[in-house]
Amino acid sequence: MQLTNRSKIVSNKKMTFVERLYFPAIFKGMMITLSHFFAKKATIDYPKEKREFSEIYRGQHVLKRDDQGRERCTACGLCALACPAEAITMVAEERLPSEEHLYREEKYAKTYEINMLRCIFCGLCEEACPKEAIFLTKRIVDAEYSRDKFIYGKDKLVEPLELDLRIDISKRQIPEVLEFKKDKTQRHNK
Repeated sequence: MQLTNRSKIVSNKKMTFVERLYFPAIFKGMMITLSHFFAKKATIDYPKEKREFSEIYRGQHVLKRDDQGRERCTACGLCALACPAEAITMVAEERLPSEEHLYREEKYAKTYEINMLRCIFCGLCEEACPKEAIFLTKRIVDAEYSRDKFIYGKDKLVEPLELDLRIDISKRQIPEVLEFKKDKTQRHNK
């Protein structure tokens, strides 16, 4: 009993000798392989060649210093609260009178750690920081063989004292913020 009028009659045609050897199929597959072999490669030779990144690429974090070389971070913990991956931990400590040249405020981060395996590079820590102390840079996080080397402390995060080795983050700031920073009458910009 036939259910529809659209039935097809399938023939059981015997394959020829050449078709049974599968030469046409093998030849067609080899032509596809050879066409990919001579095509332009999508990969780059990373250590020798570097790919161009966008100006707002989010890479490894940096803890900024002010113009006098003091650390900007006051260990308020807003970056740790804003982090959806809970990758940031810190311990706050009071600044001693002899440490005024090292830290900007009365409180500073004695330890500041970011677990790079947890970090999703969302930039919320950067947005939450009221002192503009943490920024994401264009640097790529280095590959390591053990998990404990992906916990970056202040030794890897704080930028160097030398002005010529500091990281330019002006591309990461909006024009309104850059204009506000020029006003030295504001307590925040001193």
